[in-house]
Amino acid sequence: MADNKSKRDNRDRNKVSGSENYEVQYFKEKMGVSGQAVAGAIRATGSNDRKVLEAYLKKKHSK
Repeated sequence: MADNKSKRDNRDRNKVSGSENYEVQYFKEKMGVSGQAVAGAIRATGSNDRKVLEAYLKKKHSK
């Protein structure tokens, strides 16, 4: 689903859209991982919730 840029509220602030390059770019820089790792985390968790993805990536990359 496309991100409606005319809506200015915080509804999807806690989500990472895998189809939006700027969101993946920001999240990968924040977490210090590759874009492929972000996409893999979305697939592995079945979620695009930021907190779920952050926890998954921290656990995965702390080994």
